[in-house]
Amino acid sequence: MSSFFARRFGFNRSRKKDIPGGLWNKCPSCAEMLYQEDLIKNLQVCTACGHHFPMSRAQRIAMFCDPESFEEWDAGMTSQDPLKFTGTDSYEAKLKQNREKTGYGDAIGIGKATIEGRSIGFGVMDFSFLAASMGSVVGEKVTRLIEYSTEADMPVILVCASGGARMYEGMLSLMQMAKTSGALARHAAKGLPYIPILTHPTTAGVMASFATLGDVIIAEPEALIGFAGPRVIKETTLQDLPEGFQRSEFLKDKGLIDQVVPRGELRPLIVDLLDAFLAARTPA
Repeated sequence: MSSFFARRFGFNRSRKKDIPGGLWNKCPSCAEMLYQEDLIKNLQVCTACGHHFPMSRAQRIAMFCDPESFEEWDAGMTSQDPLKFTGTDSYEAKLKQNREKTGYGDAIGIGKATIEGRSIGFGVMDFSFLAASMGSVVGEKVTRLIEYSTEADMPVILVCASGGARMYEGMLSLMQMAKTSGALARHAAKGLPYIPILTHPTTAGVMASFATLGDVIIAEPEALIGFAGPRVIKETTLQDLPEGFQRSEFLKDKGLIDQVVPRGELRPLIVDLLDAFLAARTPA
């Protein structure tokens, strides 16, 4: 039967030419096929429906910071294995695997930069490294970012993402919540602005500490933001959850975050906010 149809309708059984990988990307929201170069130019946002794809650490830095202005701090800081965690895979093996995969020492990059000529302390969390889980290094680097910026009289912009606390470090991971929050209190006491940008996903200890302690809390569209996951909450409360529960738009309506801003509008908004905060701080 298959031979008949091949002859009858002239099906070409010759092998199709190989198409190089990485040229196209299918949108998980609208199923549109997107040319990768166009997607990059559009800041990893679907041109058809506005779905926000993940961005790399380097892409985030390029998006916010003036060209060649980012000067990284403490790039060589790496996690230890205080609990000698083994389990199915050892923590040391996980760290090595993620360092090789990403080319970075841990799940956050911090440093000094300028945005439209304005000096800032800038940090970006990288979900591709152990789901941007918060261990001692992440907490320490967030704290240093804030403390260095406080000393240098600079605002702080921090792009947040996280799957939660880094279980391989136990209580040492949870301690970072208090440490980062304390640094932010001292930063605020000096009258300096702190603006966190919550991306998909921002959860657990990061969400419950420095991610939601900003002067203005901004989130990207449709970002998952919450402490425990929706499935855990539903199983615990035995209640059906509202539509859009823990998405950024839902949380804006409930007052947890201040603005939901498409990626292409973030940079000019940050500049306007910095100007407003710093003008209010400057003595008349």
